[in-house]
Amino acid sequence: MSGAAGEQRIDHDLVWVVEDSAEDAEAIARALGRTHPGLVLEFTDRGTGFVERLLEAGRRPGLVLLDLKLPGPGGAEVLRSIRSRPELDDVAVVVFTSATGPDDVDTTYAAGADSYIYKPVNFELFRAVLKGAVDYWQKRAKGGEEGPAAQPPS
Repeated sequence: MSGAAGEQRIDHDLVWVVEDSAEDAEAIARALGRTHPGLVLEFTDRGTGFVERLLEAGRRPGLVLLDLKLPGPGGAEVLRSIRSRPELDDVAVVVFTSATGPDDVDTTYAAGADSYIYKPVNFELFRAVLKGAVDYWQKRAKGGEEGPAAQPPS
């Protein structure tokens, strides 16, 4: 469904996940299935063509979870492509990655990430971190209060 003036509708109950690890994708699906059963998750394992899919979607996700280490164009390149399109400004992009280097964090924020979150190895913590990120971005989309945009690696 399109909004006014042909704009695409943002659906804050829709999350697109760009994750090339099948194990991590399954963990994301399990974690968010438990904490946010009403979310619709769409997965892709590469950044190739991702921005084009966002632009063509009749229903855009309110949140994109983006891994940095992807085959083909990496997460930072995908992020720069998303942020180069003003029509995608309302899509929150959270980098959810195992990369912990300060250069990765700096590059990611410079490219336009809304948040940078390190993937914990422990599943309970993994689930709690994802829950917090989704809760924060959904609340913010509904006009809720501001909060920290980054979580330091543990």
